[in-house]
Amino acid sequence: MEFGPRRATAVTQGADMEQQLDRPTWSRQIEFTLAGIGCAVGLGNVWRFPYLCYRSGGGAFLVPYLLMLVVLGIPLLYMELIVGQYTRRGPVHALATVCPLLKGVGIASVAISFIMCTYYNVVITWALYYLFSSFQAPLPWQNCNNTWNTPNCTNHATNSSYTSTASQEFFKYKMLEQTSGVDETGVVRWELLLLLFLAWILIYFCIFKGVKSTGKVVYFTALFPYVILIALLINNAQLPGALDGITFFIVPEWGKLLSVEVWVNAAAQIFNSIGIGFGSLMAMSSYNSFNNNVLKDTLTISIINSLTSILAGFVIFSAFGYMSHLQGIPVSDLAVDGPGLVFVLYPQAFANMPVAQLWAVMFFFMLLCLGLDSEFAMVEVMVTSLMDEFYQHLIKIFKRKELFVLAVCGAACLLGIPCVMQVGIYVFQLMDHYTAIVSIMFLAVFEVIAICWCYGVNRLSDNLEEMTGKRANIFFRLCWLIVAPVLITVILIFSIIQFKPARYGDYVFPPWAQGVGWVIAMGSIVWIPLGAVHTLWVLPGSFMQKLKLSVTPCASDGMSKMAYYERGGGDACPGIAVISSNIHLAEKPPIQTNL
Repeated sequence: MEFGPRRATAVTQGADMEQQLDRPTWSRQIEFTLAGIGCAVGLGNVWRFPYLCYRSGGGAFLVPYLLMLVVLGIPLLYMELIVGQYTRRGPVHALATVCPLLKGVGIASVAISFIMCTYYNVVITWALYYLFSSFQAPLPWQNCNNTWNTPNCTNHATNSSYTSTASQEFFKYKMLEQTSGVDETGVVRWELLLLLFLAWILIYFCIFKGVKSTGKVVYFTALFPYVILIALLINNAQLPGALDGITFFIVPEWGKLLSVEVWVNAAAQIFNSIGIGFGSLMAMSSYNSFNNNVLKDTLTISIINSLTSILAGFVIFSAFGYMSHLQGIPVSDLAVDGPGLVFVLYPQAFANMPVAQLWAVMFFFMLLCLGLDSEFAMVEVMVTSLMDEFYQHLIKIFKRKELFVLAVCGAACLLGIPCVMQVGIYVFQLMDHYTAIVSIMFLAVFEVIAICWCYGVNRLSDNLEEMTGKRANIFFRLCWLIVAPVLITVILIFSIIQFKPARYGDYVFPPWAQGVGWVIAMGSIVWIPLGAVHTLWVLPGSFMQKLKLSVTPCASDGMSKMAYYERGGGDACPGIAVISSNIHLAEKPPIQTNL
């Protein structure tokens, strides 16, 4: 097979190919499984899932949630792990290989992961602040006898909008010292800034050695939260009123199933919780051994993720029942929202429990573990992708990979500083709204199109058979070809229809801030059209010839993995710039829709 000009570039690319062939792998396969569980299981399992259940009729939410797990979550996770393990590359090169036209999806997934890791670590910072505060007796949010409390502070919540609990005022006036709006920036909260530095130091030492260090850390960070969750559940179940909260959680309000929003929320929760489209699990799976059983990892990660959400639901709703008993109001009347669930309502429940300090320390340490797992997975996406693309240049500049990882962590830390100013909660809410809600759905649609339609279900099954000896069964092929694309498109459409401008509580962000939010969202989305334009620009021929080449995978169909590596693996598309016009491409039609 002739490769034309590619032969001339063999010397300059030889080192990159060698680095690809010598790519490190997990010391034990269980380390990848635990890292995958840690990546999928995060703070969203503890606050977003119970919150959506609360809003969506308790047990009724579990019906669409479990259905979406089966037809959306598991098949798409399976798809990502296959692509990552087969190409042995991060999302940028993996997507550029399977569909050059949509190579921008890979770049976008790296961009969105990096944007998220800059502000997500602020939640870990808050958890550290609460963790250290939990060693005080009494707990600082236990009563209103503090310098930061207002005359409207009350030790027990009421339905009055004119009062606030000691827990609410600790979060707002003590930890955040928040300003009245995004127009008033305030000053840096030095305590939070130091804790932000500490959080990034922890992240760095978790990942600085790559999978060798990450693989050891996840034994603790992925498993210990379950010990704490079970201990909290045993404790909460013995509290008065706990049964009322659990009943609210498991007894469905069937009428809620008629709401389209409940179904969309269930699909979105599965999607965001597992992390489809963020590139984290694809990057991690690129360090797997070539013959690893991908299906086993897929089922383990996705099922444990959902079981963790349900376990957290029992823990949180038993605390809800206890709070409703103390306040004398129904569970359905409790004031519940996202961050407030973890940093306001639940700490308020601790304050009234026996041995309050013990439970508070355990809970916030659990949040720390959950946050660290998800955070270093997002940072690893950036590190893996940049090392895949610019290995020789980066090693020449930084000398060692550890120093490059330090530079990435340092840059992300600096970008997170606005979130630890007094205006930080507004910055956090704005970034989260336009990144986690707006951007990720666009990425998901194009990723599924690139892999399931352009690359083709048959090619994906061929890759799986080459790795494991078995093709994907008819259920997965149907989900990849029809069910997943349709469901994700519906979610995107309803997300657009139901889109609401960012707000924090009753505060609505001004138009200029909403504009900044859209700029943040475009920081990841814009790479998709830019990548497509660049691909069509560099390919030879007429527009139709360019288009045909652009949706044809870089590696020829039927090529063995060894031959694929001999052509340079992911470097069959030199850099991110697609391929030389003289490289022979696949002869099969680019879009395969047959099962």
